[in-house]
Amino acid sequence: MNVLLIARLTLLEALRRRLLWALIVLTVIVVVLTGIAFGLLVDNAHQHGVSELELIVGVSQVLILVAFMFSFVLAMTAAFLGAPAIASDLDSGVLLAIAARPIRRADLVLGKWLGLAAIALGYAVVAGLAEVSVVDLVTGYAPPDPLGASAFLGAQAIVLLSVALLISTRLPAVAGGAVAVVLFGLSWMAGVMGNVASALGLDSLASTVSSARFILPLDGLWRGTVFSLEPPAAILVLSGAGHGVGRVATSNPFFAASGPEPGFLLYVVAWVAAVLGLAIASFRRREI
Repeated sequence: MNVLLIARLTLLEALRRRLLWALIVLTVIVVVLTGIAFGLLVDNAHQHGVSELELIVGVSQVLILVAFMFSFVLAMTAAFLGAPAIASDLDSGVLLAIAARPIRRADLVLGKWLGLAAIALGYAVVAGLAEVSVVDLVTGYAPPDPLGASAFLGAQAIVLLSVALLISTRLPAVAGGAVAVVLFGLSWMAGVMGNVASALGLDSLASTVSSARFILPLDGLWRGTVFSLEPPAAILVLSGAGHGVGRVATSNPFFAASGPEPGFLLYVVAWVAAVLGLAIASFRRREI
């Protein structure tokens, strides 16, 4: 019961922040502007005799690029929602009043995580479906699994949120947010490095980098987003292309021949649970 109460209070506190409302307004503006851009793309393509298949592939690639932009927005949002979750209350002395009540520290961590995770996932799904709906309305192209793509983006945000929450039990809010964002960038670089190494046939390096991806499992979730947005025809063409073309395609961070395996998704769930366990343990040992 305490967990749900804290989650509700965390949601209300987040809604009172001007930053969240500014993000919503900016997202609406971005969706409208990208809709206009997609409309211009389709009009020019028709004027220049571009085939329907080429147009679908082009629209899908631009849509994946938009999703990539949203992944960065979500990463920043998750980092700067999670980083002050505990640290700000410690600095302001709010936790001194809470500590006097019969509330376990584990409930506090889990409640804050639950409330912030609901915000991150909700924003990812609503923003993602809104963007896909506008693209479908303007271009006539609907990706195979828009809800799955939005869910994978939301899962990325939850992974980074969990890390930021763990960091917030030890570092100030600004420092914690910066560390979380840097970790996101390093994870992205590891994903690209692993793909390039695999495409070049550097199996030992690819294996090493692939192992490093599991430390912060964001790359696999991004691949799920890409796979959910790609037209099946493009996957068939590139997957069935010559060996050289196929290897180059696999090195592209905006192409995925398949989605994440169920085992990987279970690993992500276990990973998030482990990080929350570490956050609870760290917070229990923190003096208030």
